[in-house]
Amino acid sequence: MAQATRNVKDIFKQESNLKNRLVSSHKELDGLVKYLKQGGYKIVLTQGVYDLIHEGHAKYLEAARSHGDILIVGVDSDALTKKRKGPNRPIVPQSERLNMLAHLRSVDVLVIRDVKDDIGDLIRLVKPDVYVASQGTKDFTKELRDVYKPHCGKIVVLPPQATTSTTARIRNLTIEGAEELAREVNKLTTDFLNKIKNA
Repeated sequence: MAQATRNVKDIFKQESNLKNRLVSSHKELDGLVKYLKQGGYKIVLTQGVYDLIHEGHAKYLEAARSHGDILIVGVDSDALTKKRKGPNRPIVPQSERLNMLAHLRSVDVLVIRDVKDDIGDLIRLVKPDVYVASQGTKDFTKELRDVYKPHCGKIVVLPPQATTSTTARIRNLTIEGAEELAREVNKLTTDFLNKIKNA
């Protein structure tokens, strides 16, 4: 319990240092959650990748935090992100994503979700007072909500908090890059053909 006490004090420190927010194992998280619940704190849990962190992520996490006293955020590891989103993801590596999230005022505790963890592992461990999911989370279907409902006090599904998603931003960057490459190839081809004509 001494470890949990130290972690609770660290969580409430003003600085947003990652070492104060990141819980290194599920065992440590279990002890921390039990301690917080004994203290009467209302626990909120959410999970995600948080790649290319943008305004929508910040608003989503702030909205999630408004449902309780402590927001625990499960962050997909790089390996899990590749498995879920494809070989070119994440754009931003896990260490950087964790550091960015640790700087958001609404985030109290961070824990990594790895390939071996399914979406329900943290839900079953934390047994949150409120579980928050995004409407855009494809692997949190209505059927899964029914499966995990007994482990949560309440499930809240939030609408998108921004006009664009990370996937849409990546798509736009890819299209812009492809268009620029096409222009460059066209210019080089034209220059080459002009040289041949003039030779």
